[in-house]
Amino acid sequence: MLTITTPTIEFKSRGSTHTQLQQVLDYIHTHLDRDLSLTELASVINISPTYFASLFKKIMGIPPHQYVIQQRVEQAKVMLKRTDLAIADIALQVGFSSQSHLTQQFKRFTGMTPKEVR
Repeated sequence: MLTITTPTIEFKSRGSTHTQLQQVLDYIHTHLDRDLSLTELASVINISPTYFASLFKKIMGIPPHQYVIQQRVEQAKVMLKRTDLAIADIALQVGFSSQSHLTQQFKRFTGMTPKEVR
């Protein structure tokens, strides 16, 4: 499996909020292949799921679920370019339930299919 580089995000607010959200981003990138629930992500920094969702969207500009999907698509893009793995295998490794689900989300975010990128 390829090494995933977690992007460091510049937050408007500094201090503990920045540190907490960076912890969540690191967690997301480490566990992209898993089904990441809002409750699970909120528990990483020990806050309620509702507050977490609100805080995440305020700082990141998109809901947590959309961020996870976006990161899965980005990781799939890297794997498509750097490996010869089957698209179905890449889909599962980055946390999509199937090749079809990957293709649907990939096209939504990039305007292309995984096959076109490869």
